Amino acid sequence: MSKLILTLDGAVIREYPIEKDSLSIGRKHGNDIQLNDLTVSGRHALIVSMGEHIYVDDLGSTNGTLMNGARVAKTLLKHGDVIQVGNYQFTYYDDTETEYEPTMFIQAEIEETQLIDTNNNPGANAIKGERLGGVKIINGPLAKKTLELRKPFNTIGFNGIKMAVISRATDHYTISALKSHKLRRTGDAPMLNGKVISTESIRLKEKDIIELAGTKMEFFYLH
Repeated sequence: MSKLILTLDGAVIREYPIEKDSLSIGRKHGNDIQLNDLTVSGRHALIVSMGEHIYVDDLGSTNGTLMNGARVAKTLLKHGDVIQVGNYQFTYYDDTETEYEPTMFIQAEIEETQLIDTNNNPGANAIKGERLGGVKIINGPLAKKTLELRKPFNTIGFNGIKMAVISRATDHYTISALKSHKLRRTGDAPMLNGKVISTESIRLKEKDIIELAGTKMEFFYLH
């Protein structure tokens, strides 16, 4: 069954199976997918099923609907397409496709990881005496996004499945895999510098490359 994966700042919010002829997206109550975002119009867009094809249809929204970074009106969806509505993203998955492109997320336990601007007061949230780290996403829909790792435990995963944890100590960070029996293929396993990691903690170094199901991110310290 085809579905949409809703994300905000890289964190998976919810999955929406496409089970009926249309799904409405908008800010107002009564939409099939209601988004609490002032940049989203009351009735913003429709996901329309027509036979074997599924389309995204902008409803004349104020800020537009983007697909893979380009503003669109009514456009056929393909597996892996990313739809932007306001600050939210939907990734379209067609289960009949053999290729599988998971949606990556990073989130802090207890408190959601926040996006930061490393050019504007870097390290402002760091605790005195502690080193503050982060990751920069290299590829995929979230490429160039930078995330600060402020909390003691920051989980990494895709499609709602937690796969690894980045742990924060006083002067360093470590990464370790989390046990999961839901992997669709071995290649989705978390990797560090090209090698699959285990549940044993590994100390992270500046410029280490973390990879999860094809999405790569670079670890760094904020100075």
